Amino acid sequence: MEIMTSPYLNIAPSNWLPVTESLIAKHPLTEQNLIDATLNSWASIFNSMFGTAGFKIGTHIYPKPQIMGFLLHELIPLELESMFKSEWHVDNTTSEKDCVCVADNSFSFEIKTSSDRNKVFGNRSFSQATTKGKKAKDGYYLTVNFEKFKDSQNPKIRIIRFGWLDSSDWRGQKAATGQQSNLPPEVYAGKLKTIYSAYKIVC
Repeated sequence: MEIMTSPYLNIAPSNWLPVTESLIAKHPLTEQNLIDATLNSWASIFNSMFGTAGFKIGTHIYPKPQIMGFLLHELIPLELESMFKSEWHVDNTTSEKDCVCVADNSFSFEIKTSSDRNKVFGNRSFSQATTKGKKAKDGYYLTVNFEKFKDSQNPKIRIIRFGWLDSSDWRGQKAATGQQSNLPPEVYAGKLKTIYSAYKIVC
């Protein structure tokens, strides 16, 4: 199991943003690459047809947010694989990140999507130590917030962020039955850079 030293070790939250900017600058994918892959994936969802009658999402089918998030989560790595053949690929094992960098695994990243206006969530295991044979929870993350059909007849991508998260950033729900992990405000402010927003003001 790969153990990473946090690039934010001994750095105060108020000084996290320059570290994040440096990490993003080192990444082989540009911010525009990530934006294009995400927006192209979102467009593909609405341009695809299903069944012999050619049913379309947004015209005949209005999936719940969980389904839209699943499709987006699956399509983004495929889009990058298509854009950069032999350089990126979709995860093939449980120990790989969602989107795998062939040349250097340290640049591989996880994808989190949410229909929340601003936040993203992980399951409860994200706030627990990584187990043997499972993917490391530390590393690069691409997070995407999108509108749901309940809020818009033509839902859009709200926010795209990119940055680095440590496993210790995730906070598990205190309730014994809670299955959700979340991130504190200082993480959004310092570790996840907003690289795209559909609106001038991020709420």
